[in-house]
Amino acid sequence: MPDVRLASPQGKWVLLTTVLGSSMAMLDSTVVNVALPRIGRDLDANLSALQWTVNAYMVTLAGLILLGGALGDRLGRRKVFVVGVVWFAVASLLCGIAPNAGVLIAARALQGVGGALLTPGSLALIQASFHPDDRGRAVGLWSGFGGIGAAVGPFVGGWLVDGPGWRWVFLLNVPVALVCVPVALRHVPESGGGTAGFSEAESGGQRAHGRFDVLGAVLGALALALMTYALIEAGGGGAVVAVSAVAGLAAAVAFVVVERRRPDPMMPPDIFASRQFTAVNLVTLCVYAALGGFFFLAALQLQVVVGYSALAAGTALLPTTVLMLLLSARSGELADRIGPRIPLTVGPLLCAAGMLLMLRVGPGASYAADVLPALLVLGLGMVTLVAPLTATVLGSVSVVRAGLASGINNAAARAAGLMAVAALPLLTGMGEEAYREPAAFDTAFDKAMGWCAGALVVGALIAATVVRRPPPDCKRPECLRHGGVTAPPLEGEPVRKRLG
Repeated sequence: MPDVRLASPQGKWVLLTTVLGSSMAMLDSTVVNVALPRIGRDLDANLSALQWTVNAYMVTLAGLILLGGALGDRLGRRKVFVVGVVWFAVASLLCGIAPNAGVLIAARALQGVGGALLTPGSLALIQASFHPDDRGRAVGLWSGFGGIGAAVGPFVGGWLVDGPGWRWVFLLNVPVALVCVPVALRHVPESGGGTAGFSEAESGGQRAHGRFDVLGAVLGALALALMTYALIEAGGGGAVVAVSAVAGLAAAVAFVVVERRRPDPMMPPDIFASRQFTAVNLVTLCVYAALGGFFFLAALQLQVVVGYSALAAGTALLPTTVLMLLLSARSGELADRIGPRIPLTVGPLLCAAGMLLMLRVGPGASYAADVLPALLVLGLGMVTLVAPLTATVLGSVSVVRAGLASGINNAAARAAGLMAVAALPLLTGMGEEAYREPAAFDTAFDKAMGWCAGALVVGALIAATVVRRPPPDCKRPECLRHGGVTAPPLEGEPVRKRLG
């Protein structure tokens, strides 16, 4: 039984360690978009290189995040978390000193591997370390501090880009890791080996068998990478693009076949037997494809077309994360009372309205009259849907599979975002030099907002027709104060069952 108390010195060290570790990955996912125009100019990179700067990280993170959680459970959560922090810091250092776009992209892919190890590990350490009476409050504090980090990330990123330079967006992770790792090794208790530190009831009766679905993880990441490459390079055509597309589809089919045949799959196919779980993940794909595309392009639009500095662009995007941080818990309480169907229908429609309001953001746009209203509507839509989406995912499967369900949903959101970043420039006719041509970029941005709004409407229709109220005794989300915009909050396991 975990026995660390939150009020003890060790409890505070554990909380600090997990907040620092998760903040590294969360900050990186929000600040890089703000730095893209400056990265492009300094490294003489075209638009596809900027797409890969975002997507190389997302490919490895989305493809390996489920495996990262399993490694922590089997080999030791503290050990895997520390390895993830060190890996992430070394990859960040490589990003910071990258002499060209190719090296930066490769280092970003390595960053994603580190993120896949530390992201699920930070929450798992809290759940494995704290006494059951303190666990809920500890998770709430971790989630709240993480949300604050996400909210200030674009501001800090913009300040770094305009001040010391974009390389410090990555180099800043190194001193954070130098603090995080010694504290973790000294103060955080080790747990793992399956269900160490938890009772049989809390763990669902599952024990570690020491095997990992490495083949499934590799096939999943390979499918994402190949299809992303095909979408990004499709504008140039050629045999390589066609071969990549076919190979990506083949890897995806092989992934499904492997997962159906393995006794211990990373993504058990039978979890999709739940109609509710499948429907909510389809909503997730629609919503986070739109949001991933929006946040990639909005930071560019504000700088390339409207003329904002990196700091101004980062600050301009703050309202969405601030609204999520302040109101997500209340949104979850409302969804508990009225059920998830209305929030999961209304939320995407509000987000779609916010995207369409962004059509007013062009040359000479006013922040108060044009940018802020769009971001407020978008933020309210995100507030409305994120907590109910997580609760519905958790409630659509048995309690012992809640952590797995959350991991699949989080990976689906990240995969949807990276596909959107790859596909939107192709769908809108955005050329390789578009981000250097304000008029051309503005035209393509308007088309992209239409595509994003359409995806959100599809998500709302799926929610309205399929999603139903979960049973009253289902597990509820613990990460309510969530400020991230690239994926829903990741809920870990094992956890105590909480009645709704």
